[in-house]
Amino acid sequence: MRLPDRVSGGVLVLLGAAAAYAGSRLPAVPGQDVGPAAFPMLIGGGLVLCGALIALGIGRGFEAPDEDAAGAPRFAGLRALLPPLLLVFYVLAVDRLGFLPTAAAMVLATALAFGARWRLALPLAILAPLLVHLVFYKLLRVPLPAGLLPAPWAAA
Repeated sequence: MRLPDRVSGGVLVLLGAAAAYAGSRLPAVPGQDVGPAAFPMLIGGGLVLCGALIALGIGRGFEAPDEDAAGAPRFAGLRALLPPLLLVFYVLAVDRLGFLPTAAAMVLATALAFGARWRLALPLAILAPLLVHLVFYKLLRVPLPAGLLPAPWAAA
């Protein structure tokens, strides 16, 4: 069963709003600037934004068609193996390569496997790991492996 983009986007908006609201209700931790409410509110806001973009159809032009040149359907079922394979890749590679190159490779592989064109996948693979690293390093104060390419704000 396929759901229209407006329905799935609307569900994501509702889910994100619920997560942000629930996160805002968490009590603050005395003596800390960032408490337990920060992460659920950040994730909730991201879900609301992504759900709205999906519901409005923004970015649909970046998707590649679902069929190859011969007209045969892609092996869509094999894409279900991608998340666990990428988790194994992350565990094996992040200490040597560092977070930024490892996450960039994962985002690029995921975007291309799920139909994004290169003109969207490449900037996404560059910007998404930087944003995630910035959130973890500055907001959540969680260090991530530097590896071959340390983040500019993580330089000691």
